[in-house]
Amino acid sequence: MNIWKISLKNFRYKPLYTFLGTLILSVSIALLVGIQQLDKSFRQQLDNSLGDIDMVVGAKGSPLQLVLASVLHIDNPTGNIIYEEAKNILRNPMVEKGVPISYGDNYMGYRIVGTTQEFPALYNATLKEGKFTEEPMEVAIGATVAEATGLKIGDTFQSSHGLAETGGHAHNDLLKVVGIYHPTHKVMDRLIITGLQTVWDVHHHESEPSYSKEAEVVEKENHHHKEGEHHHDEEGHEQETEHEHHEERDKEITSMLISFRNPMALLTIPRSINENTNMQAALPKFELERLYQFTGVGVKTITWIAYAILIISCITIFISLYRMVRDRAFDLALMRSYGANTFQLIKMVAYEGFMIAIIAFGIGVLLSQIGIYFIFGMITDQYKQKMPFELGYQELLQTVFLVVLMVLFAIAFAIYPIIKMNISKILSHEK
Repeated sequence: MNIWKISLKNFRYKPLYTFLGTLILSVSIALLVGIQQLDKSFRQQLDNSLGDIDMVVGAKGSPLQLVLASVLHIDNPTGNIIYEEAKNILRNPMVEKGVPISYGDNYMGYRIVGTTQEFPALYNATLKEGKFTEEPMEVAIGATVAEATGLKIGDTFQSSHGLAETGGHAHNDLLKVVGIYHPTHKVMDRLIITGLQTVWDVHHHESEPSYSKEAEVVEKENHHHKEGEHHHDEEGHEQETEHEHHEERDKEITSMLISFRNPMALLTIPRSINENTNMQAALPKFELERLYQFTGVGVKTITWIAYAILIISCITIFISLYRMVRDRAFDLALMRSYGANTFQLIKMVAYEGFMIAIIAFGIGVLLSQIGIYFIFGMITDQYKQKMPFELGYQELLQTVFLVVLMVLFAIAFAIYPIIKMNISKILSHEK
């Protein structure tokens, strides 16, 4: 007696019940696997993007916005701060290093970040080809930027004002690509890195007034006239030097990324900055943990919905198996009379239940991956950030265990009529 073949025939006995049980179980598995994978990828991506950043110093405003703008580069900055004032923080012995960043322009939606050569080290980024930026108007691009824009070493392009891909006017200055970084799967991949001086120069040129040709001639004549005069005294030279120093002091940056030497700095430095300066200090790990709490509500809600659907699918499978046992009671009793034991009949029901579970699990995982693919595509289009498309085996095993447990419960209740079967009554058509 081939129990497996009989189970296959029973599997097709009531196709509607089998289809409904498989469909509902597939939906619950797709939700469970998909939301777990999305939550894990989201958290992993945010944690990776922190790099070695312990604190962010920027303009007063929302600390979460400051972290999202300066660390994850997915929001608008809270404002600018004076560079000289920000550098005073680096004098604290508990501060290991501070990396300034300044931005406000983009190219095809990818942000152009003015910073120092210490910035790539925060993300352990290394050059794939080319060199680091050394001169103004030189840029090094992340792997995602290179792939999406097609920029190569030696190419030039014009940046657009603002952080949006469309709507900003193009600057006149040409930026030259001198380096391309290896993929890091962090925020570094979608940034265009240049020096601070480049950002300052581009915006300084934009703010300069345009003169007519007549005004240019007058300016040259005045210049020649001044050269003929001999009033270059020491006082004028000192005033010019003081003016240049004043311009240097007034240079602004978007924020300063700080790394600490020891954890004790977390308790004192942020509070001191917030209370004693016109700047704001935000702790990325703390702010992202708050963000996790906000997003965690939605994740938990969808997870509980998936659990509810899983319970409903379990009930549907139980009804399908139970009806099969009740409707084919005569055939099962006849099998018992020909020598089949109770355990063989139980195996037949169990095979059918596990066939539904296996098919539903395969369909559910496939549906979840299709959904995740489209969600990640939307994230890439909106935030220019590629997320790792990885399926967590630990979460997958947990879902497998939960599904098997629920199917075992359904089978356990469905085989009750087999255990209590009265062969003589069934064969004599007595109910």
